Amino acid sequence: MSVLAYSSAVSKSLRWLAGEIKTPPMSTEARREMGFLLRQLQEGENLSLPHSRPMPSVGKACHELRVNDENKTWRLFYFVDSDAIAILELLEKKTQKTTQATILKCRNRLKGYEETKRHLKKSNA
Repeated sequence: MSVLAYSSAVSKSLRWLAGEIKTPPMSTEARREMGFLLRQLQEGENLSLPHSRPMPSVGKACHELRVNDENKTWRLFYFVDSDAIAILELLEKKTQKTTQATILKCRNRLKGYEETKRHLKKSNA
């Protein structure tokens, strides 16, 4: 699994857990709002509706960030870890209910993230 991390001295890092980081076809305004909300999470703020909601179907400490765009809504699924915000998935919201395929993809990425973290902890002990 590839993990790309962005961090600063005073905040949690952002860890993208899959694929390449590509700018989705968001408007500039939506991209800025997503960045602002991610920065708040990195600085330890707890977000709630209408911006974020818990996703216990994915896992403990998993949430969905929502950003409205010109004619669509973007969903970013993330996990709040002690030292990072792990980004599990980013997609355009097309249905009211999160698809089972998306939930499974996020669960698998979270499982891989946690296994990698355990492995690193063991090798550094």
